[in-house]
Amino acid sequence: MPEMGNSLRAAALLAFVVLSILVSLLISSVQQFGVSHFSNATLAVDEQEFASLRGALIYQLNERRKEIIPLLLPDGDDDDDDDENGLSEGTRLSPQLYSPLDYNLWNEITNGSRKAHMDEMGCESLVDMQAMEVLGSGYTKLVVKVNLAGGQPVALKLVNEQGIDMSKCLEDFKDPQGCRELVSYKLKKEIVLLQRLQHPNVIKLKGHCAGDARGQGGRGAERGRVTVILEQGNPLQMIQLLQSPWEDRFRVCLDLVRLLHFLSQSPLGSVALLDFQPRQFVTVSGELKLTDLDDASAEETPCQTDADCTLQFPHRNFTLPCSYRGVCEGLNEKRNIYNAYRYFFTYLLPHQAPPGLTHLVDHIMNSTGELKADINQTLEAFEHILLLYKSGLHLDNLPPSIIRDYTVMRGMGTSGNVEYSCWPSYSQQGCVLSVHSAREAAYICNSHSQCNSFTLTGQKTWTGRLLASFRSSFSHLVPDGTSEVYVKKTKAPETSTV
Repeated sequence: MPEMGNSLRAAALLAFVVLSILVSLLISSVQQFGVSHFSNATLAVDEQEFASLRGALIYQLNERRKEIIPLLLPDGDDDDDDDENGLSEGTRLSPQLYSPLDYNLWNEITNGSRKAHMDEMGCESLVDMQAMEVLGSGYTKLVVKVNLAGGQPVALKLVNEQGIDMSKCLEDFKDPQGCRELVSYKLKKEIVLLQRLQHPNVIKLKGHCAGDARGQGGRGAERGRVTVILEQGNPLQMIQLLQSPWEDRFRVCLDLVRLLHFLSQSPLGSVALLDFQPRQFVTVSGELKLTDLDDASAEETPCQTDADCTLQFPHRNFTLPCSYRGVCEGLNEKRNIYNAYRYFFTYLLPHQAPPGLTHLVDHIMNSTGELKADINQTLEAFEHILLLYKSGLHLDNLPPSIIRDYTVMRGMGTSGNVEYSCWPSYSQQGCVLSVHSAREAAYICNSHSQCNSFTLTGQKTWTGRLLASFRSSFSHLVPDGTSEVYVKKTKAPETSTV
């Protein structure tokens, strides 16, 4: 889903108005259990043309259904005997052809006929919600931040009535209700993928509202109306991330590799992210999460020779082996790895990496940029760096005597500080960096010409490392049971009696 830029601000505001109308209609349908009949709003065309357009639309609807059916099957295999005309509009999947679980799941996402889990949110959760802001507007979907009646913030995805997909469908088929149903299949596919691909680095599906609130088969206007309820995240801001400490940038890359490792052996098989862009991700409490799955594919590329297995990128091409099974071996996995390299690792990983880890970071950059390592080896390399970084083993070359240049005052803090800036810092008002120990903090302070003291407050980062505040000077010490102040021995501090 393309990012909403400043140039689209006016369009986003318009989309927000449209959303308010849709939400009002949705809430009204839940509260009143009414069904309106948009079929009467079908644009006027002669009977023969209408029949032709209707047939073409039903064909498209069946094609979209057939894309989702393999994702519902327990073994992930499609049914080659499926008659492409066997699924007419509004038809439920036959429980004789598919397992009861898959039959129920299909009817749930299509018609809102049941809940898969009792703790999932449904249409009733959207009653009396408050729309806050539009988070994104794309060809197919509109994403909005809302607060539910109890105050819980969530993100909603629904069909963008003003989007390109909807406009093109109306132009082609002249059927608002049918087009809404056709365009909504991307949302339905995403619901299935979110249920099948549950992982800490995939956005959490909290529930959805689909079809008629009474569960009557989704007849009428509500059949094409689908709302996906997700946990709320913050869009990934690459410019802001580039200015963040290396530790936070490493976390994003590590989370991404853990996700790709899962996707390489998911319940659906090896999954490729075809639209691999930073805009497809959000962060939740600092953790990276994939939020757009409608362009994910578990299909394997068929081949006859290795030449059929070429990965093409703007500046590089790679040829992979064609396996004895007649598919491109590892193509989905390799595609994901190289996209991670060119969109994330290149910008986030090498810059300002700790000196003791640069050789390991360089190895990752080389192996992923040249596709020399698989995802298992890549994850192992990242986890090894994490272990060294958390344990401080990469600091073995620091002389233990370095801390002797400092006088420590435990249970004390400072007042009247004279701050200086360093980059990147956890604080814009001073120089705050993460350290493994006082010894590393002393090494950093010695490398800053302005630094004469530092404080360890006990605050920790996601890796468990300590946050250290560095400063040029301070006027006096004050009691603080959670802090330790380290002062270069050339500095003689005064202890306040206040």
